[in-house]
Amino acid sequence: MSDFADIYDKIVKNKYDFGTGSWAVVNDNIEMKFDKYGEYHPYQKNQHYQYSEAEVDQLRQACLSTSELNESDIAKQLFSSVKGIKHDDDLGYYSGLYVGHVTEGDFRSNGSSGGFGTWILSQLLKSNEVDFVINVVESHDSGKLFKYSISNSLDGVKSGAKTKYYPVEFSEVINVLKETPGRYAIVGLPSFIMELRLLAELDPIIKERLKYTVGLVCGHQKSTKFAEFLAWQCGIKPGSLEKINFRKKQADYPADRYAIEVTGKVNGETQTIVKEMRDLVGNDWGQGFFKVRASDFTDDVMNETADITLGDAWLPEYTQDSLGNNILIVRNPTIQQIISDGIRDNKVSVDAVNASTIYRSQASHFKHTKYELAYRLFKKQKNHEWYPEKRIQPSSDISLIRRKIQDQRETICFNIPKYYQVALSKNDMQYFINNANKLSAQYKRIYLGKRIISKLKRILHLKN
Repeated sequence: MSDFADIYDKIVKNKYDFGTGSWAVVNDNIEMKFDKYGEYHPYQKNQHYQYSEAEVDQLRQACLSTSELNESDIAKQLFSSVKGIKHDDDLGYYSGLYVGHVTEGDFRSNGSSGGFGTWILSQLLKSNEVDFVINVVESHDSGKLFKYSISNSLDGVKSGAKTKYYPVEFSEVINVLKETPGRYAIVGLPSFIMELRLLAELDPIIKERLKYTVGLVCGHQKSTKFAEFLAWQCGIKPGSLEKINFRKKQADYPADRYAIEVTGKVNGETQTIVKEMRDLVGNDWGQGFFKVRASDFTDDVMNETADITLGDAWLPEYTQDSLGNNILIVRNPTIQQIISDGIRDNKVSVDAVNASTIYRSQASHFKHTKYELAYRLFKKQKNHEWYPEKRIQPSSDISLIRRKIQDQRETICFNIPKYYQVALSKNDMQYFINNANKLSAQYKRIYLGKRIISKLKRILHLKN
């Protein structure tokens, strides 16, 4: 087996690649395409291409799952010398921690939560810190709903507002960045920002031109089939979906009670349909319907290599506001100054908070992604399977009930795409729902057992 075949099998065939597009940036013989499950993967243009040892090493160093550098290494290089910087084992480096929203203009109403993503990017553009912004916008390309795009205008920045639970890749825009001089800012998920940092280590042009990174908190990445299935439940069949808003705010409801809005053909006519997310099959994020498998093999919850990390403030004291709020972890001095100026000028409304408040906003995410990763790695180790080296070490030291939860999440992750493919071939959504509900029922039974055990422990504790 050649060196390239070895690394390709380890990463791509074993589903340890995040579909970012990094390999297509470092090697012209690689392109990003969707597989049949709606996930981005790298593919060879010429199957007979002979990769040099140096080229294979570049691929290895550009990939989060095989790089010699981890998130702690990169973050230390970037932020450890920042004046007044602090460090937390879970949040990474930070100079400021906040919860709040943008009050200026329509950033908040047009965003998924507090509006900070588009506001930060717009401030970088307005203050001449960058010439271009790279964000995710609606795509008019056949076969995909969203893509990365480059803009140098406020309208272009605003067109990238709102969360998209949909796969994108950055090879096209990063190759444009390499060809077009200027200063760039980009928004991305943890794996995307980290692999951009790895590319910057390999390519001095990327390092020079990529000035700012705005990181998002991400529970896990989704395939295209997630959007397709949500729309199917609304009456828009696969192949007929034209637009989707994954996070439509509902007035007079808490921020975490959002809806989806889909537009597409129904019986030949274009319709726009709104449904509450909680009424749709697949709404439970913990079950992970249509989850990209690599998402279960990262320990970076808070996008530790980004200049600023933004997430939803899933905290009871903030979710009652239907317009939503962000958590903010600031690491870059220029962005810290932008936030400070925004507070002074009443453009933003934020509370300065401590690390435990930020952690609490994503407590379930930390439990699954970071701390119970040890068990997922242990299972790989026990089966003598190759797995990427992480900052968390393999261990089975979690409770039996939590092991069962992890096992069932893995079963769901593996089987949901397969059931959906059969449903598509049969043109029978109910086939998928019936099989998916069986998986969900088992998942819920495990959680019921967990609650019963917790209740018994409380009773015993009170008696003693």
